[in-house]
Amino acid sequence: MSKNKSAAVRPDVMTARPLKRRLMDNWQLYAMLLVPVALTIIYKYIPMYGIQIAFRDYKASRGFMGSEWVGFEWFTRFFSAPTFGRMMKNTILLSFFSLLWSFPIPIILALMLNQMRFQRFKRVTQTVLYAPHFISTMVICGMIRIFLSPSGGLINLIAGTGVDFLTESGAFRTIYIASGIWQDAGWGIIVYMATLSNVDTSLYEAAKVDGASLFQRILNIDIPALTSIMVLNLIMSAGGLMNVGFEKVWLLQTDLNKATSDVIAVYVYQQGIERAKYSYSTAVGLFNTAINILLLVVVNKVAKRISEDTSFI
Repeated sequence: MSKNKSAAVRPDVMTARPLKRRLMDNWQLYAMLLVPVALTIIYKYIPMYGIQIAFRDYKASRGFMGSEWVGFEWFTRFFSAPTFGRMMKNTILLSFFSLLWSFPIPIILALMLNQMRFQRFKRVTQTVLYAPHFISTMVICGMIRIFLSPSGGLINLIAGTGVDFLTESGAFRTIYIASGIWQDAGWGIIVYMATLSNVDTSLYEAAKVDGASLFQRILNIDIPALTSIMVLNLIMSAGGLMNVGFEKVWLLQTDLNKATSDVIAVYVYQQGIERAKYSYSTAVGLFNTAINILLLVVVNKVAKRISEDTSFI
């Protein structure tokens, strides 16, 4: 009885130890932690000092503090821009449909791969699915242009047509989303496969003895095991909902598909890099980040209400 009591008190004793003693006992772990903390501070927090130029008429010759304070002038200009509505609509729709279609695909693939019993075929399939992730966006976009070429492109050869899909504004979202699934779905299954590998195999054996079908085993064993990581990935995806991939949009954009490809990320690049409007582009980027933070908080709150396991959120 006394042993159990002392064991129960032990965690409190551990937490009550002086900070200096805990640092000395675990100095190796804290030393390893210094590197990522330092990198985060240098590359994430220190640059936040420059956010103030979103509220100033920034001139490089005058510096941050020497530039005139203009408040929310740049935000007002962005909201009143003629293309504001189109950019917001395109950014939201591209992000939403990308999440809607690409989020469940890795889960489905992981569930299918988990049921494969031929290990060699399973490894080959995984390798084929992973491979597109390691191809650069530049090369991916080049391949897309070749596949969709009106003269000799694979898609047109199969369909027997000669359509230049990249000039069709109605086809841009489908091209963007489908290419994103092809490139990243295989890589996304890794974390789900790792989770499924930790499921106790005796559960499957007991389910088979009870007469459970394959679908019932997936529904009652696999999916509950994946719920926590699914919620976590959903939260992380929602936090970057407004961050439409700039590189792919920029490389696939043409004058004829701008009606659906004109997004905030491209606009920031055009205003900040091409036209050197640093304050204006920073204001637009800050607005985009603020929307992402708001979405992250909302999805996190909703996930906490829906998910029973809140260990990750």
